[in-house]
Amino acid sequence: MPEELSPLTTNVYVIIPAYNEEQSIAKVIQAIPKEFVKTIVVANNNSKDNTKTQAEMAGAVVVDEPRPGYGYACLKGIDFLSNQYIKPQDIVVFLDGDFSDYPEEIPAIIDPILKKQADLVIGSRALGVKEKNSMTIPQEFGNWLATKLIRLFYGVKFTDLGPFRAITWLHLQQINMQDKTYGWTVEMQIKAAKQGLRCIEVPVKYRKRIGVSKVSGTVKGVILAGYKIIWMIFKNL
Repeated sequence: MPEELSPLTTNVYVIIPAYNEEQSIAKVIQAIPKEFVKTIVVANNNSKDNTKTQAEMAGAVVVDEPRPGYGYACLKGIDFLSNQYIKPQDIVVFLDGDFSDYPEEIPAIIDPILKKQADLVIGSRALGVKEKNSMTIPQEFGNWLATKLIRLFYGVKFTDLGPFRAITWLHLQQINMQDKTYGWTVEMQIKAAKQGLRCIEVPVKYRKRIGVSKVSGTVKGVILAGYKIIWMIFKNL
């Protein structure tokens, strides 16, 4: 189990980017172990349904980002936290709002940071247990190719670009995230590698998402995401 958290030492904040996740967002929030988390921030990414209402009813703070894009939503959540009393050693956890991740695994995700073993922790679906058909063939191939390229060009071994991850506030500010759309996760890992951050992966479980994916659920989304990820890898060389 993770080390005991204290207001005098480390707080944990969760950012959940969400676009049209009214069916799942409350389940995600309710599954988060509240004893480890100070604030849950849902970045409502121009949802056309009741995502915002469901998130607020479940107890999250909701910030609105009208510009569509995964990165835009994450940046909005970060901007909100920057106006709170957040300390350099505090931890920010990112996870998706579709209930494909297992929020109850947050203690395992933050544990290496609390033990001073890591600055960035990636929840690896490749190392964990995936429900059948929870990831599409293009997703599997894209993860494999991207992580191979990162190892080749940046010298750091990853097995996944999974959305479930944790990073200290200090290092999140240091890497200065910029991507607004599909390249968010790979940008974080590339910049962490370039800056010599201690990166660790922990196995996580993964299940079929609730609803249709906005990326892997469409041919356009798959093509755009794949292009952006590869572009991001070569852009940062």
